[in-house]
Amino acid sequence: IQKLCDRVASSTLLDDRRDAVRALKSLSKKYRLEVGIQAMEHLIRVLQTDRSDSEIIGYALDTLYNVISNDLEEEEQEENSAKQVDDLGSQFTEIFIKQPENVTLLLTLVEEFDFHVRWPGVKLLTSLLKQQGPQVQQIILVSPMGVSRLMDLLADSREVIRNDGVLLLQQLTKSNAAIQKIVAFENAFERLLDIITEEGNSDGGIVVEDCLLLLQNLLKNNNSNQNFFKEGSYIQRMKPWFEVGDDNCGWSAQKVTNLHLMLQLVRVLVSPTNPPGATSSCQKAMFHCGLLQQLCTILMATGVPADILTETINTVSEVIRGCQINQDYFASVNAPSNPPRPAIVVLLMSMVNERQPFVLRCAVLYCFQCFLYKNQKGQGEIVSTLLPSTIDATGNSVSAGQLLCGGLFSTDSLSNWCAAVALAHALQENATLKEQLLRVQLATSIGNPPVSLLQQCTNILSQGSKVQTRVGLLMLLCTWLSNCSIAVTHFLHNPANVPFLTGQIAENLGEEEQLVQGLCALLLGISIYYNDNSLENYRKEKLKQLIEKRIGRENFIEKLGFISKHELYSRAAQKPQPSFSSPEHMMFDHEFTKLVKELEGVISKAIYKSSEEDKKEEEVKKTLEQHDNIVTHYKKVIREQDQELEELKQRVNTLTSQNEQLQATVTQQVSQIQQHKDQYNLLKVQLGKDMQHHNSHGDTFQMNGIQTEEVSKLKEELEEWKNKHELLQGQLKEKESVIEKLNSSQLEMGTTEQSSQTSKFGGLEHNNELQKELEMLKSQIQLQSAEISKLQMENQKLQVMSAAADPVSGESGAAAATSSELEARLEQEIKELKSEVKALSEEKESLKQHLDSSSSTVAILQDEKSKLQREVAESKKEQDDLLVLLADQDQKISALKIKLKDLGVPVEDEDDTESGDQGDEDEDGDEEEQD
Repeated sequence: IQKLCDRVASSTLLDDRRDAVRALKSLSKKYRLEVGIQAMEHLIRVLQTDRSDSEIIGYALDTLYNVISNDLEEEEQEENSAKQVDDLGSQFTEIFIKQPENVTLLLTLVEEFDFHVRWPGVKLLTSLLKQQGPQVQQIILVSPMGVSRLMDLLADSREVIRNDGVLLLQQLTKSNAAIQKIVAFENAFERLLDIITEEGNSDGGIVVEDCLLLLQNLLKNNNSNQNFFKEGSYIQRMKPWFEVGDDNCGWSAQKVTNLHLMLQLVRVLVSPTNPPGATSSCQKAMFHCGLLQQLCTILMATGVPADILTETINTVSEVIRGCQINQDYFASVNAPSNPPRPAIVVLLMSMVNERQPFVLRCAVLYCFQCFLYKNQKGQGEIVSTLLPSTIDATGNSVSAGQLLCGGLFSTDSLSNWCAAVALAHALQENATLKEQLLRVQLATSIGNPPVSLLQQCTNILSQGSKVQTRVGLLMLLCTWLSNCSIAVTHFLHNPANVPFLTGQIAENLGEEEQLVQGLCALLLGISIYYNDNSLENYRKEKLKQLIEKRIGRENFIEKLGFISKHELYSRAAQKPQPSFSSPEHMMFDHEFTKLVKELEGVISKAIYKSSEEDKKEEEVKKTLEQHDNIVTHYKKVIREQDQELEELKQRVNTLTSQNEQLQATVTQQVSQIQQHKDQYNLLKVQLGKDMQHHNSHGDTFQMNGIQTEEVSKLKEELEEWKNKHELLQGQLKEKESVIEKLNSSQLEMGTTEQSSQTSKFGGLEHNNELQKELEMLKSQIQLQSAEISKLQMENQKLQVMSAAADPVSGESGAAAATSSELEARLEQEIKELKSEVKALSEEKESLKQHLDSSSSTVAILQDEKSKLQREVAESKKEQDDLLVLLADQDQKISALKIKLKDLGVPVEDEDDTESGDQGDEDEDGDEEEQD
C-alpha cells in the first residue's frame, strides 16, 4: 500500500498513477484501515489535479467510498463488531470533511455527466452524509448552488444515478428544515411524484419506496413545505395511489410497504400535531379531490392485508378528526353488506370482538374518537341509539349504542375498556347528552326490573372485576359527572356509591390498585366539586367531613396524585392516538388526561375550603349562574329578534318584488288603456265624418265601392304630374341652351385652328347624337302633354258625372239602369286613368334616365370645351412669340441692307417675291461669317 501511495504521489506518467489508484481500489475493501490512513491524502490530491482523466477520478472516488462506507461484506461483518465499523467510517469521514473544500470538490465532480465519475461521486457523498450528516449538510448549505446541483440528479436519464440521487437527497434532507425548503422549492415534489407515477404507483418497486421516504422527510414537521404541497395541488395527485381492485389477494411485500408509506404520507399532512389551520385546509382538500372517498373504499374492501387495513383506519381517523364535512361524509359511508350497515357500526363490531388483532382494535377506537372529536351532531347520533324512543324494537339491525353497551358489560376486559372510552368520547364537552344518557335503562336479566346505565356501571365497579375494566368504567363516570350536577345527584342518590369510593381510597393496596384508588379519589372529588347540594345527606360539607374522618385530606390528595404520576398517564398525554405495546398497558385515554389536568387542582382546593368559603363560592356561583341565565336569556331574545329581522327582511324583499311586478303590470295596463282611448277617439272622428257625409250626400254615395275621396286623390296626382312635367320641360330648355352654347364655342374654335377641328371631330359627332336624343325627348314630352290634356278632359267628364249622380240617386227603376251604366263607365275610365298614371310614372323614370345621361354628356362636353380653350390660348401665345421673332428679323435685315449699301453692294428692294426671302437670309448669314 505504501509503494502504491508513493507511485500515486511521485509518478509523472498518468498511466502509472492510474494503475496505482486501481490497485489501491482493489485493496481498499480488505485493507480498509491501512488504505484509509495512508492513501486518503493522495487520493484527494488526484481528485484535485487529474480531473481531465475520468478513469482515474472514478477509481479514486471508488477507493474513498470503500474506505468511508460501512457497507462491508458479510464475512467482514462477522469478524468486526458493528461499533468498530461505525467508528471507523465516522473517523475517516471526519478526516475527509475537515477541509470543507473536499466536499465542494465532490459537488463539482457530481456535476460531471460521465457515468464513471458521477455515480461513484453520488455514492461517496451519500456515505459521508450517513456518517456525519449535520456537518456535511452545513458545508453543502453554505456552498454556492450546492443543493441545486444535487437536485439535477433527479433529472438524469440513467436510472441508476437517478435512484442513488433519491437516496442521497434522503440523507441530505434528514432533520434539516432549511435544506428541506430549498429542495421543495427546487421542484422536488413534481419530480418525485412523476417518478412514482412512472414506476406504477403502489405497484412500483423499491424506487417508489425511496421516493416516498424522501417525500416524508420533506413534509414531516415542516409547515412551510406542507403548505407548498397543498397549494401546488399535489394532494390531488395522491388519489390514484389508493385505487385498489376487487381482487386484493396476493399483494407483494413491496406493494404492502409502498402503500404503508403512502398512507403515512397522508397522515403527515393531517397530523394532529400540525397547526390546526393547515390540517383543516388539507382535510378539506382531501375530501374535495376524492381522496377520503378512496380511503373509505379500501376500508370497506375485502382481502386487504391486516396491517394495511389498520393503517388505513388510522389515516381515515386523522383525515376526519375535527373536520365537520369529513365527519358527516364518514357517517354516511355504508359497508357493502346485505343489508348495508354503516361503516361505524362495522368498525365497532371489530373493536368489541376479542378475536380481532389488538392493533386493529386500537385503530378502530382511534377512528371512533376522531369521528366524535368536536362533532356534537355525531355525538348526538350515537347517544340517540341508546335512548328508549329510538331503539329498534325488531332487533333486525345492531346500532352503535347497543354495540358499546354490549362491549361495556362483556367478559373481555379490553372490550370493557374500549367501550367505556368510546362512550366517554360521546359525552365529551356535551352537558345535554350527559343528562340524556341518564334516561338509558338496561334489562339485566329476565324478571328483574331494568336498571339505569349509571347504576349498572357502579354495580360492575363494586363487583371487583379486572383493573383494566374498573379503570375504563371510572374514566367513563368521571367524564360523565364532570360539569353535570344532575348526573352527580343521580350518582349520589345510590347510597352504596359513596361508601364504596371511600372504602377503595382508604385501603392500602398494591401498585396496580393505586391507579384505581386515584381514579376513585377523582370521582369523589368531582362529586364534591360539581355538587349542587340538592341531596341533604350528601351535601358538599358532609362529604368533606366524611373524607376527613375516613381517609384524611392529605391522604386523599396523595391518592389523587397517583394518576398524574403514573407512567402510562404520561405516555397517553403525549398524543391523541392510542398506541400501546400490549393490551395490559391500555389504561389511559388522551382526552381523559386533559380532564385530570384540569380538575386535579380545583378538587384539591375544594377539599381544603371551609364551609364559609363554600357558601361564598356558592353565592358567587349562583350570581354567575344568574348572570349566565340573564346573558343566555338576552342571547335568546337577540337570536329571536335576529330571526324576526331576517323574516321581515325576506318579507320586505318579497313585497318589493311583488310591488315592482304590480307596477310593471299597471304601466302596461295604462299604456293599453291609452291605446284603447286613441282608437276610440279615432273611431269617433271617423263616425262624425261618416255622419256628415251621410247628411250631405244622402244615404249612400258609393259607386261600386269607389267614393269621392278617390276622385280627389286622382286630381291631386294629376296636379303633381303636371308640375313634374313643367319641371322636366324647364330642365330640358336649360340643357338645350347649354348645348347651343357649346356648339357655338366649338364653331368659333374650329375657325381659329384647322388642326383642332380634326382632333375634335368625334366630339361634334357626339353633340349631333345628343341633339337627336333631345329631339326624341321633345317628341315624347309632346306625347305626354297630349295624354295629360286627354286625362284632363276625362277628369272634367268624371266631375260632370259625379255632379249628375245626386239627383239621379233618388229616382226610380229607369234612373237605376242609367246609374249602373254610369258606374260601369266610371269604373272603366278609372282603370284607364290608373294605367295612364302607371305609364306616366314609367315615362318619368325613363326621362330621368335620359336627363342623367344628357347631364353626363354635358359634363363631358364641358371638359372638352375647357381643353379646347386651353389649346386655343396656347396657340395664341405661340403666334405672339412668332410675331415678335419676325419683327426682330425685319430689324436685322434692314440694318444689314444699310451696311451693304454703305459698302457699295447692290441690294434688292423690299417688294421682292417671298420665294427669294430664304435665299436672302442665307446670303446675310454668309456675309456675317465674312465680317
